[in-house]
Amino acid sequence: MAPKTATRKAYIVGVGQTAFEKPRNRVDYPELAVEAATKALLDAGVNYDEIEQAFAGYVYGDSTCGQRALYALGMTKIPIMNVNNNCSTGSSALWLARQAIEYGIADCVMALGFEKMAPGSLTNAFNDRDPPLSKTVGLMADMDKMTTGPFAAQIFGNGAQEYIEKYGATWEDVAAIAAKSHTHSVNNPYAQFHNAMTTEEVLADKKVTDKLTRAMCCPTSDGSACAIVCSEDFVKAHKLENQTIEIAAMAMATDSPRLFEDRSSIELTGADMTRTCAKEVYSKAGITVDQVQVIELHDCFAANELLLYDALGLSKPGKAHELVRNRDNTFGGRFVVNPSGGLLSKGHPLGATGIAAAWFVVQQLRGWAGPMQDPRVVPGVMEKDGKTAYGLAHNLGLGGSCVVTLLRRPSFYESEKKGPDGRDRLGYEHGHECRPVTMADVDKVKSKKAFSKWAEANL
Repeated sequence: MAPKTATRKAYIVGVGQTAFEKPRNRVDYPELAVEAATKALLDAGVNYDEIEQAFAGYVYGDSTCGQRALYALGMTKIPIMNVNNNCSTGSSALWLARQAIEYGIADCVMALGFEKMAPGSLTNAFNDRDPPLSKTVGLMADMDKMTTGPFAAQIFGNGAQEYIEKYGATWEDVAAIAAKSHTHSVNNPYAQFHNAMTTEEVLADKKVTDKLTRAMCCPTSDGSACAIVCSEDFVKAHKLENQTIEIAAMAMATDSPRLFEDRSSIELTGADMTRTCAKEVYSKAGITVDQVQVIELHDCFAANELLLYDALGLSKPGKAHELVRNRDNTFGGRFVVNPSGGLLSKGHPLGATGIAAAWFVVQQLRGWAGPMQDPRVVPGVMEKDGKTAYGLAHNLGLGGSCVVTLLRRPSFYESEKKGPDGRDRLGYEHGHECRPVTMADVDKVKSKKAFSKWAEANL
């Protein structure tokens, strides 16, 4: 029987990601999933036979898509659990993988997220039953906050408008957030968009709602991301100390009564879930938010990023716009927020998004992020002053669920390269280069004990 309290630490030893791209039915989800999983296994230098459990996250798909995808790597009879938690699906899979390690259930687990999406704005998949957000939309109508445009854009746009009216922020501040993220994306080869934008260009873009422009909204995307999560014993047995990143703390929360009782557009964005998770991870890790350097947060809309500065504790309540105006959300400031370009630029394949956020933070803490790198968190830099570098990954889904993951290098991390690491095994600098996998790559990581040639031929 598993212990009732966590007795071990969990570590991310391998990560993999596909490029995120515009949905156009070019690649099916099993190929996306196998590419990300293959890259993660290569990065970690492990074989699929060593995976004891897998958690596969996706939102749009039938009930055993995880099995359909992973059978191409082997039919090893391991438990494969399919996860659907709206936009926080990927990080929910990671949360379950971490839990399996910490509670001693397994030593090596895979968290996989993927999505093949339809073009355009999100819609309800079923029309013969009550949608999960019916209460949220109903309260918006009761508050006379219904406008035009996609419902998700309205929810977050209304939240920003309330923040502006209460605290003195402006839509120029929201546009500046979007411009920052689009400018960061120029250096991210995994991103769907790579075009730098100015605040003025963001404001002048096509309107999606009465307030939000297209450049303030993330695009739907196809893509996949994967993480291999292990115990310390597994890390040391496989000599992965030169690339392992510790999950220092992790928290998941759902909505509190404030969602409806406050009758607030800010609360309708699920802000209280983020507050709850942020407080929990800082407390568990024994740090303050000022000890965090790099952050990948869930900017499905630039309006949401403004609200999240408060909810994550990056700014004092009502002062998020000061963080923007002081440029404390980009390189050279207090925090580097979404150096990847965020969802606004890299895209939002729902099942993959949360794991992709962790992917980027892991590469930052390894010092492998190339032109996206925050120089403060390169291995060995903060350690000279006796400090620890921290990265935060945040993932939010309306309906609702939020996951916040705090990452750091473990005490045994080897900052100096003494032997091969994931870059050698993939054959390129995958922290800031994006290449497809080959069948030769798949052959290196697929099961040697329980592999179906028919499954491979029909990938």
